[in-house]
Amino acid sequence: MSRHPSYGKASKGDKKRNVLKRFERIDTLRKLGKWVDGKNKKVTGLPKTPSK
Repeated sequence: MSRHPSYGKASKGDKKRNVLKRFERIDTLRKLGKWVDGKNKKVTGLPKTPSK
């Protein structure tokens, strides 16, 4: 028995996401040198970062 096409493909999560989660944005800011652990405490209102 085959799957109905409305269920989508099995590899649906392989797409590139254009929105990062908060921890991913902080990791990106660390790599760019704009986030210092201990100094930066506010995790809301983060600046936009390039997606992976």
